[in-house]
Amino acid sequence: MDLTWTAEEGAFRAEARAWLEANVAHGLPSGDTAEGFALHRQWERKLFDAGWAVVSWPREYGGREATLFEWLLFEEEYYRAGGPQRITQNGIFLTGQKTWTTRGAFCTHLFGLFRSDPAAERHRGLTYFLVPLSAEGVAVRGFGRLDGDEGFAEVFLEDVFVADSDVLGGVDRGWEVAMATASSERGLTLRSPGRFRATAARLVELWNTRPDPSLREDVVRGWMDAEAYQLQTLQTVTRLAGGQRAGPEASLTKLFWSELDVRLHETALRLLGPEAELEGPWSKGFQFALAGPIYAGTNEIQRNVVAERLLGLPRR
Repeated sequence: MDLTWTAEEGAFRAEARAWLEANVAHGLPSGDTAEGFALHRQWERKLFDAGWAVVSWPREYGGREATLFEWLLFEEEYYRAGGPQRITQNGIFLTGQKTWTTRGAFCTHLFGLFRSDPAAERHRGLTYFLVPLSAEGVAVRGFGRLDGDEGFAEVFLEDVFVADSDVLGGVDRGWEVAMATASSERGLTLRSPGRFRATAARLVELWNTRPDPSLREDVVRGWMDAEAYQLQTLQTVTRLAGGQRAGPEASLTKLFWSELDVRLHETALRLLGPEAELEGPWSKGFQFALAGPIYAGTNEIQRNVVAERLLGLPRR
């Protein structure tokens, strides 16, 4: 693994940094509120118009045809500049229910894995659909959360017709698409190291303003773990660039970043003490971090994947 950047990659970073410093939106409300979601969409539109929404996409689709390494550089610069949380990263019959649909109250489509061949076994006979939430038979019911945000929703599907054009990856081949989606989500695209390096840097700044010797090692560990995640991600991208696939190692990665996020925010709240509930960004970040071990596949499931597929341990 080569840890030096090319001149082209350096120029890409410089361009991204300059644009973000001049344009990044600060202080947006939570993307899980109706007001915040609308404002985040405006920001995402601005990113797209400038070619920064998904830098690895082809230019004809609004991207920059960037490499995975350049995508990592953009992510690092995005969080370095204090960019807001992204909102556009992300049953077995067409009659059923999906609970905990993130931002489902505001979205236009839902993607899902549906049984298309009732006679097939287990992972066969599944198709990956992009379901328009405006389709007949779809009902979206939003509900509030303890933090007051209303973005979550239950989605009910009753005899919904989905057009062939909304099939992704081919009929009865949905499991391949789903595994590629999950592997990418857990191991790379959902949580880039730039996010955690920026959080760790903020934690160090917080400790410097109110040093607590009893938390020194926790702060240092948080910083070191964020750096370790950066190196591990660079190793993953090196493998992918060489034609390899992420594989079950993605589960190990998901375990690491989700628990790192919780630790970073827990340490910050302990530093803040009684002021923690009044300090919006750290408190809100902690609430969101607690969901990390659950979404993208619970950590209990990921530990099973690691045990069986990486360590070769028997099923019980």
